[in-house]
Order: sequence, then structure tokens, then C-alpha cells
Amino acid sequence: MTKARILIIEDDLEISRLTAMYLESENYDTKVINDGLLAVDTIKSYKPDLVILDLMLPGLDGIEICKQCRTFYFGPILVQTACADDMSEVSLLKLGADDYLTKPIRPHVMVARIDALLRRVGNKSPDTTMITVGLLRLDTASREVSLGEIKPVLTEAEYDILLLLASNPGITVSRDDCCRSLRGIDYDANDRSVDMRISGLRKKLGDISPPYQLILTVRNKGYMLVNG
Repeated sequence: MTKARILIIEDDLEISRLTAMYLESENYDTKVINDGLLAVDTIKSYKPDLVILDLMLPGLDGIEICKQCRTFYFGPILVQTACADDMSEVSLLKLGADDYLTKPIRPHVMVARIDALLRRVGNKSPDTTMITVGLLRLDTASREVSLGEIKPVLTEAEYDILLLLASNPGITVSRDDCCRSLRGIDYDANDRSVDMRISGLRKKLGDISPPYQLILTVRNKGYMLVNG
């Protein structure tokens, strides 16, 4: 079985060394770079299955790396940050990060998050199955989405939430279920990552003007994809 490749972008040499050592003990292949200026080219050449990205880097910071690589890399990005500022985390989610961890990192939590992210990527149907809700079409084999003439490029997390909603058209999907689709484990219900993903989906689908929204917010309950 081919090992998943994880690129660790972290300027703290001891943290990057320990992270690589722990992940290799969990049967992952790893590559470490310590300079933000090398990040984008390394993602292109190494083609990782997942990127662990520190925010504070020399040369090019994590936000800019995330922004640049999302033009060509659509695998999971797990951000590690020492910053407790919610706006920093929200900014990363808007730019395309799939998940984040606040330092100090607990290795078993990191591996659980990585496993959940990689399971999402790996859970692709071998056969083409088309989910159609009105003008919205999701190809679950290629993970491509179209809404009429719009063909948005979604991150893995955005696609997974849309797939969950499209699989339950006209039904309210709870925030807890959306959270589990993102992370695969329970976490703080006050986390805003689901809201950020829904906001990103609406923008990419051109779905930002009520009362004709495709994705509705059901107050105190969750979200619903309009059926038809």
C-alpha cells in the first residue's frame, strides 16, 4: 500500500523534526521545508497528499502560501498556528485551509485530523455517480461541481459540505453533522469553520442574495439545500 505523502512547512527545526518523526512512526512519508519561499515550488514538485502549514514563516507567510497554492493544489491543508486570534483562523479558512490546530500541538490530535482529512479525499466512488438538485450537479467520481454555466473550483472541505447538503435536499442538516463531515471527530460547537465554508460556497456558486439562495441557513438548526 502506498504511503500518503505529507509536506511539513515549518520554520522551527525542532517542531518540524518531531512532527516528521511522529508521522513516519504512523506510516506516513514526510518532507520538511523551513523556508516559506520554497513552499509553492515544493508543493508543485512533491505533490503531497496533505500539507501541514505553519502561519509564521520566513520569506513567505502561511496566508500567502495558502492563497498562491490554491490556484493549483486542491488537497487538504492543515494549518498550525500559535495565534489564538479568531480572525487569523477565519482568514485562513476563507483562503482555502481545510482545518487548523493551535500550538502547542498534541500529536494524537494532529494524526486524528490528518486521518480524517485523508479519508475525505480517499472516499471517492469508483463509478461515476451524478447527484442532481435543480441546476446543481455533483459528479462524485471526479468531485466536479456545476451550477448551470457556473463551474466552481471548490476545496475538499467545501465540496464535502456541499455533497452532504446535496445528498439531503430539502432537509435541514445540523451544524454538528456538517462539523463531522469536515473533521471526522467531535469538536467545539462554537467553531466557525462550517460557517466560513458555507460562506465560501455561496460566493463560488453566486448564491449570495436572499430570498433566492440555494443554501439556506435554518436558524439554531443548521443548513438546507433548496430542492428544486
